[in-house]
Amino acid sequence: MKNLVVLFLIPLIIISCTEKQNQNPQKDSEEVTMLKETINKFVPVEIKYDQNLLTDREKVVLEKLYRASKIIDEIFLEQVYSKNYEIRDSLKKMNNETAYLQSQLFTIMFGPFNRLEDNEPFIGTDKKPLGADFYPEDMTKEEFEKFVKENPKEEKSFTSEFTVIRRENGKLVAIPYSQFYKDNLTAASNLLKEAADNCDNASLKKYLLSRADAFLSNDYYQSDMDWMDLKDNKIEVIIGPYEVYEDEMFNYKASFESFVTIKDPVESKKLEVFAKYLTDIEKNLPLDEKHKNYSRGSESPIVVANEVFTAGDTKAGVQTLAFNLPNDERVRQAKGSKKVMLKNVHEAKFEKLLKPIAEIVLDPEQLKYVTFDAFFNHTLMHEMSHGVGPGFIKVNGHDTEVKKELKETYSTMEECKADILGMYNNMFMIEKGVYPEESENEILVTFLAGAFRSMRFGIGEAHGGGNAIIYNYLLEKGGYVYDEGTQKVRVDFTKIHSALKELANLILTIQAEGNYQGAKVLIAKYAVNSPTIEVLRKKLETLPVDIKPVFEIEEKLK
Repeated sequence: MKNLVVLFLIPLIIISCTEKQNQNPQKDSEEVTMLKETINKFVPVEIKYDQNLLTDREKVVLEKLYRASKIIDEIFLEQVYSKNYEIRDSLKKMNNETAYLQSQLFTIMFGPFNRLEDNEPFIGTDKKPLGADFYPEDMTKEEFEKFVKENPKEEKSFTSEFTVIRRENGKLVAIPYSQFYKDNLTAASNLLKEAADNCDNASLKKYLLSRADAFLSNDYYQSDMDWMDLKDNKIEVIIGPYEVYEDEMFNYKASFESFVTIKDPVESKKLEVFAKYLTDIEKNLPLDEKHKNYSRGSESPIVVANEVFTAGDTKAGVQTLAFNLPNDERVRQAKGSKKVMLKNVHEAKFEKLLKPIAEIVLDPEQLKYVTFDAFFNHTLMHEMSHGVGPGFIKVNGHDTEVKKELKETYSTMEECKADILGMYNNMFMIEKGVYPEESENEILVTFLAGAFRSMRFGIGEAHGGGNAIIYNYLLEKGGYVYDEGTQKVRVDFTKIHSALKELANLILTIQAEGNYQGAKVLIAKYAVNSPTIEVLRKKLETLPVDIKPVFEIEEKLK
């Protein structure tokens, strides 16, 4: 019944706003200009794929996965904001330039909130709920925590990644995703089964069937295990609820996403060498030995693939370069995790974003160190670094997980960890002879340019916030040097290594101890738009912030 009320109210609200705008042409013009400027921050890039690599049956599998992914878009749209469907439908009915532009930006952002500006609304004035649509909009953190404390038997279901919290008869209840999104998940499940029917690869067929079952059972463990066991598959796909960034209240609830890709076997083969160093990387971490995690599975398959289509959380706003999944610590303990590098997305972002940024922010003498290989290899080690360090931990004698203890700080801290260790562990790869010594400066300088690419996503966003911590900390320690006269920044190669190690130790120790207050203090001090970040970000305002994928498959399968 609540949704029906909103359905009637939202069009009235938007139409009312539009009527007022029409009475003030100057205001209309300002809003249109703002919308166009924001849309233009995303440069369109065609995401192509070579269907000649696939058999006729594999083409059918790809089509079914694409159609299932379109359903994932719908589920995630609902997860972001309770009024999203109604706003989208209202915009479609309105015939004016403002509504057309709002609709375009709404599609990019998956809602009426600008993800580049800490979720400021560009339609209406309502603020985005911290808990998105995972919790009642009027629920506070204190109410949730009080309920869990008073009802310890409910803690597991309430903090589960796969439940939605609602009120029933005035009481908070946890509803499984399989029940709450039943219609959409049933449709997606059927499409995965149809894909499996056309699948000749046994491991992929097994994964698709077990994931189809998971959509209906709400138990994703076995299908995550099956995903880790994929082999000899041309189509690399993962679909389901994974990342917790959207839940800014607790970082508990997982958002639905999908990656449909085609593997590049030649490039994947080149990266197999890294998997064998996972235990050595753990040993080398700048962390007290008692906190090191040798219980995670040692498997670390690395796949290079070309993106065909993405959906849901990964498509909202800024596009993903690579992913390291699954996030379930039980699966990681048994099998480790898989890293999938999206080569065509890397190529697009390097050419369209990173190189132009480097030319504006870096000392000209260090531009020669900005290379595609360093960019690609940092992403690889970033993803590998998600798979090392603390996972399951003990706090006051209680078995728990890092992500449960760090709550809403977890995503920022984890992304910061992966980036700082991305550099630290790549230095280790040089020591091991995997990379040549001359790549050291390239790795360090290319990351610095890349940090500004990430910070343009917004300091409040996990990746941007993590990069702000690194930049501000290393600037304070002398690892980065800013020139007030030229308004350029450079790496001090004599000081950066000790600063890297010091920050890596600090981040890892906070995670290992489940130190929520320590994380809050670090974020409050360093995840900020400091004066030099402000100056350099302003100089980048004429550049696009990210790519806007134009998927070839979408045109083919309309």
